[in-house]
Amino acid sequence: MKKIITLLSFVGMLSLQGCTVNDTTDYVDYDTISEVFEIKNIDFGYNNVDGFTIYQKLTPKILASDVVLIYRLSGTIDASTPIWQLIPRTLYLTNGREIDYDFDFSREDFTIFARGNYDLETTPSYLDNQTFRIVIVPGDFAKTIDKNNFDAVITALNVNENQIQKINF
Repeated sequence: MKKIITLLSFVGMLSLQGCTVNDTTDYVDYDTISEVFEIKNIDFGYNNVDGFTIYQKLTPKILASDVVLIYRLSGTIDASTPIWQLIPRTLYLTNGREIDYDFDFSREDFTIFARGNYDLETTPSYLDNQTFRIVIVPGDFAKTIDKNNFDAVITALNVNENQIQKINF
């Protein structure tokens, strides 16, 4: 009887020690914590160094790996269907005139620029009462979405219209 108990004890110890996990799979965290801001009816300011700009600090600061996308409201199809264009963008006007919208960003702020090959003050509709949406996208996630389509971006990020934060200047 002692031999059977010893044998069962030995087998029991082996079976309990046989479970080890060696998981070498790299884990990528796709938990997207993104934000969308809107600045509405804003006028570009002018200074001699940068030209026409809109400047805003970001609160809180974004992660170094995050990506900022900025869209300009270029028109509407109807009252509930806006047309958003990803910037940078060049608009080609009549008589060879061009206006460029561009931006830069850091972990702390962003600046939107308007530049052209003519006196932009002659076309105030491209400088005054502008609306932009600023989307902060986690870096790894930004590789997988169609950035040209604003609706696709906010759908992929699972952001609803009521979650878009308004920035007041």
